[in-house]
Amino acid sequence: MSLHLMTLFTAHPAKLINLLALLLAFPGSWLLHATRRREQRAMASIAAQRENRPDQEPTLDWSTLRMNRFFYRFGFACLGLALLVSWISTRV
Repeated sequence: MSLHLMTLFTAHPAKLINLLALLLAFPGSWLLHATRRREQRAMASIAAQRENRPDQEPTLDWSTLRMNRFFYRFGFACLGLALLVSWISTRV
């Protein structure tokens, strides 16, 4: 099995490098999607709270905002790294 993988790498190195790019892009895109959905649900919850209690102004707490910002950065970094690896595979 190991010999087969080595032969595959030597015969088609660009395909395996592209596979690595795909393995980097999928978690990054999923993380961006999940973060956006979580953010939309939080905004819908805030809108519902405003209807129930118009005298109070509900907001997202600071830790949630920081976590969302981190996840956005990490997701975009994964996609950027996947793009770079894919670009490198075209040069091989």
